[in-house]
Amino acid sequence: MQRSKNDVWVGLFVLIGLVAVFFLALKSANLLQYSWSKDYTVTAKFDNIGGLKQGAAVKSAGVVVGRVESIQFDDESYQAKVSLALQNKYAFPKDSSLKILTSGLLGEQYVGILAGADEKNLVAGDNIGSTQSAVVLENLISQFLYSKAEDSSTAKSGTK
Repeated sequence: MQRSKNDVWVGLFVLIGLVAVFFLALKSANLLQYSWSKDYTVTAKFDNIGGLKQGAAVKSAGVVVGRVESIQFDDESYQAKVSLALQNKYAFPKDSSLKILTSGLLGEQYVGILAGADEKNLVAGDNIGSTQSAVVLENLISQFLYSKAEDSSTAKSGTK
């Protein structure tokens, strides 16, 4: 009887441990979002979102103030339409601007909010017009290589 009672407690402890590991794995992969605070949704359009994903953080001054709710392609403007769920406790002016930034050199991408100076604040359903697209590392490298190749060709033709 004592042995079976210990087996039940050990089994329960192992089960709780597995649930905790599963929860932490989902949380660290940014696949699990939960919030008890109310959100309001705003949208913005970007020319290039790079590797931005649904559920990515929305930060202002390094503080997470919301999450990317959805990403869609607008076939009229040929831009990415990003919906952001911002927490109600954070109010941003209507003329705020958005940038897609990267954590570290090769880290995950997130949306950064730079607060404006307007007296009116964003409300649910508003559209943010001032956006800056993601910096794509491949494009920077190709521009650098192209400019170096152009410099070397003008240097060769200039010396002859």
